[in-house]
Amino acid sequence: MNQKRIIIGDIHGNYNGLIALLEVIAPGRDDMVYFLGDLIDRGPQSSQVVEFVRNSHYQCILGNHEYMMIQALSDTKVQHQAWQSWYQSGGIETVKSYQETETMPYEDLEWMGSLPLYLDLGDIWLVHAGINPKLSIQEQTYHECCWIRHEFHSVEKPYFYDKLIIVGHTMTFTFDDVEPGELVSGKGWLDIDTGAYHCLSGWLTGLDIDNNIIYQVNVKDNQTRKVPLNQLVKPYKTRRKFKQKMQGDFSILQNN
Repeated sequence: MNQKRIIIGDIHGNYNGLIALLEVIAPGRDDMVYFLGDLIDRGPQSSQVVEFVRNSHYQCILGNHEYMMIQALSDTKVQHQAWQSWYQSGGIETVKSYQETETMPYEDLEWMGSLPLYLDLGDIWLVHAGINPKLSIQEQTYHECCWIRHEFHSVEKPYFYDKLIIVGHTMTFTFDDVEPGELVSGKGWLDIDTGAYHCLSGWLTGLDIDNNIIYQVNVKDNQTRKVPLNQLVKPYKTRRKFKQKMQGDFSILQNN
């Protein structure tokens, strides 16, 4: 059997959902699993997720929520402005998870600080949020790789001619005409963050990129499904309708 490459979207502290998803995927000893960042925040078990991924042989890239935690707790000292930003963006749940497990996050922070901004796997390129289409790879910083949205999603031609960029960061159901659990593809990119933490979705997604299969677990009701990729992908349009609808509820849009 050929080696499979599994890419898992934003987990956001849903440890039980992650374990359930891996049970459904059942990766073999030679299969590789890659995490797109945002292991932490908003969900109830961030410390458990980090411990699992850190101690596995799988690979992970840096997400904006890991970056916020690093900034907030830099040098084992609380940086108050960064702390406030992180705490209000879901960090409060992460703090609680470390308190409940009676562990300190210092080794986890060191590990997070070592995570790459992207992984080049030859035919696919993994990054948390995207890249600035106007910059070279060497010019991309954490700001682009961890935070970018519209400028990346709205590109008119692929950044790479021979690579598919796979991202998380932006919940797919926030794009126009996309339902919770569905994925979004644009010019040379595919978004698999299906909003595991969010009350409007609950879907956590794993993609077997070599066999074009989507595995999903809903963390709200434990529903699972295995679906061909082409049945769940919608083409990119915009996020305009979602923004207009939710402009009165900033909490849905900020830092997701």
